[in-house]
Amino acid sequence: MGQCCSKGVSGENDGSVVAVVDGNSAVSANNRPKPPRSPVPTQSVGNGMNYTNNSTPGHSFTTSPFQSPYPAGIAPSPSPVGTPRRKFKWPFPPPSPAKPILSAILRRQGKPKEGPIPEDEGGEGERQLDKSFGYPKNLTAKYELGKEVGRGHFGHTCWAKGKKGELKNQPVAVKIISKAKMTTAISIEDVRREVKILKALSGHQNLVKFYDAFEDANNVYIVMELCEGGELLDRILSRGGRYTEEDAKSIVVQILNVVAFCHLQGVAHRDLKPENFLFAKKDEDAMKVIDFGLSDFIRPDQRLNDIVGSAYYVAPEVLHRSYSIEADMWSIGVITYILLCGSRPFWARTESGIFRSVLRADPNFEDSPWPSVSAEARDFVKRLLNKDHRKRMTASQALAHPWLRTENPFIPLDILIFKLVKSYIRISPLKRAALKALSKALTEEELIYLRAQFNLLEPKAGCVSLDNFRMALMKQTTDAMRESRVSDILNLLEPLSYKQMEFEEFCAATISTYQLEALENWEQIASAAFDYFDQEGNRVISVEELAQEMNLGPTAYTFLKDCIRPSDRKLSFLGYTKFLHGVTIRSSSTRHHR
Repeated sequence: MGQCCSKGVSGENDGSVVAVVDGNSAVSANNRPKPPRSPVPTQSVGNGMNYTNNSTPGHSFTTSPFQSPYPAGIAPSPSPVGTPRRKFKWPFPPPSPAKPILSAILRRQGKPKEGPIPEDEGGEGERQLDKSFGYPKNLTAKYELGKEVGRGHFGHTCWAKGKKGELKNQPVAVKIISKAKMTTAISIEDVRREVKILKALSGHQNLVKFYDAFEDANNVYIVMELCEGGELLDRILSRGGRYTEEDAKSIVVQILNVVAFCHLQGVAHRDLKPENFLFAKKDEDAMKVIDFGLSDFIRPDQRLNDIVGSAYYVAPEVLHRSYSIEADMWSIGVITYILLCGSRPFWARTESGIFRSVLRADPNFEDSPWPSVSAEARDFVKRLLNKDHRKRMTASQALAHPWLRTENPFIPLDILIFKLVKSYIRISPLKRAALKALSKALTEEELIYLRAQFNLLEPKAGCVSLDNFRMALMKQTTDAMRESRVSDILNLLEPLSYKQMEFEEFCAATISTYQLEALENWEQIASAAFDYFDQEGNRVISVEELAQEMNLGPTAYTFLKDCIRPSDRKLSFLGYTKFLHGVTIRSSSTRHHR
């Protein structure tokens, strides 16, 4: 909510912005279009909570400071200023999900449909909307408003100074959201939720501080910390378009720290991009994440389906309308890609073209400067830009990645271990034996994250139980965690009340086969794991029993015959890998007939 554009930008005369940026088009040897390396600045526009005068476009997919891949004089397609980050206004060519996307956005904005869209609007009609938020109405008694520093679709942002109390004579930012722009119940709830999230999460070192919220008949006012150091995007441009690896690590660690905190609290940001990270001071590198206007509370096993975000940074599963916090990790992958090479991984002349590029999920790692980028950095980005959200690293896992190890970051508690343990305690003995064998095949590098998570549970006598999980989660509790009902997952861990879990079993319970499969050495891990399994856990099994173990019906019997060795009627290597997480696992190139 509340996207703000700087005053120097021509804006809303025809509902669109057209930017012309000089650039060159290049095609690599494999016919992959290559954007130029050096980004150049365009007209600057601010975003939802930007307080600087030189901010960058938050409202447009194509108006970007990164150099255009099109020939000189060719303008990108227009992008609607009136669509505040719910960017998906332009429809895909059929067949595509464009119609339901457009319908959802128009419904959220309270606008009439543009042409027939076969989806029930369920609009607000002529219903009277309640725009009373219950916030105090004495803003001017506590703060003296100064100059406007940004303007956007829903309102604008002003510099202000405290008149009394702890903030007396201190500069702050006041985000002013017009009630006249709140034309639907959804838009009203967006503002209410933004304030609730900011208030609940405020206090983290990499998150903008929330001070207060006010309202009057015309506006809602959100008083926040004033960040005067400019946007991350401006820093990228000032460095010639990209960061060195060492400098990029410092930026990425800060982003991961605050995102890990948000995800543990049950908050998905849903609009992570360089424009939404501000530096506190011009001469400092400490960053703050801003603008929670599109953020939402999310339970550990919940899937969201509303399409929000910014096109260059949106995850494929968001376009498919089924996503969770992993979508934020995709956005971090895009940001890291930009930091390291100075261009976007997904781009096109039109918004629909950007979407198709995102859905293909095939970023370029062959062209310059990627050959000179370290293998660890490339692996880091690839594991975040994995099209399969189950294979992406979490924020905590990313902080344990070898690329960031020189930064010695703290690895925070990860909600993923709670979800994986919940599943582990309900699986069959055979599946547990398969996972235990897999955990024994892990290298020391893969164990760093697991050992950090185990230690955060504060084991007693080398074991953890339900009390350890409960206490670790309760230490992190905020109002946001209560709102998103994250702690409800503890009820599903009740079987741990009666057992103790040593580190070896904890590893078996908290490894994700999907994530391991994304590793380059997956074949070696799987082969070593099968050797352990064949010695300790493998047993005679029928096709019917294996189908039952994998929740498959009789139609799968023919396929499953290849998973059982004819010689001893036990699982083959192929059967073991399929059994680990179902029949969707890719076929191993290593063939075992044992």
